[in-house]
Amino acid sequence: MITIIDYGSGNLKSIRNGFTHIGVEVNISSDICDLEKANALVLPGVGAFGNAMKNLQTYKEVILEHINDGKPFLGVCLGLQVLFPKSQESKGVKGLDIFKGEVLRFDESLKQEGMKIPHMGWNNLQIKNNECTILNGIGNKYMYFVHSYYVHPEDENIIAATVNYGVEVPAVICQDQTYATQFHPEKSGEIGLKILNNFVETVP
Repeated sequence: MITIIDYGSGNLKSIRNGFTHIGVEVNISSDICDLEKANALVLPGVGAFGNAMKNLQTYKEVILEHINDGKPFLGVCLGLQVLFPKSQESKGVKGLDIFKGEVLRFDESLKQEGMKIPHMGWNNLQIKNNECTILNGIGNKYMYFVHSYYVHPEDENIIAATVNYGVEVPAVICQDQTYATQFHPEKSGEIGLKILNNFVETVP
């Protein structure tokens, strides 16, 4: 069973509808026992880093155990950013620290180049790692983004795809069975739904 973590900071209906659209039944739960039994976990996210981490304290250990056990995990948008230890959005707040690095805000100087903050709308991927399972058959397609912050990993090898928005923005993170997207696959049309389907195929 794929379980979406209900921690009070995610657009649960949207991501569930994405899975439903490809014919996959998912469970939405805030129950620790459900999360422990899940074959795969999905962590969506909307809002601020600090508030999300406050809400995630109850689930931190079960998420870390799930990932350490090598089970499939998918983070979406803010659900990607909280996998890192810190963010400029909420200084002093510790993230899940799955990956080393930090979360940065787009520099205000981008506005002088005609770019708006947040980065909102469609942008095309640049694939960096063709071995990343959730990117099977995807190519440099357009995905839908809404964010003012982006991750800056210490280990560039975990970056499976980027987009350009004045700076090179990691759009997909991939390591073992842990996947995360800065964009919203559930809002990215048929190609985004293919990413969800690729994730489903990683689940035993």
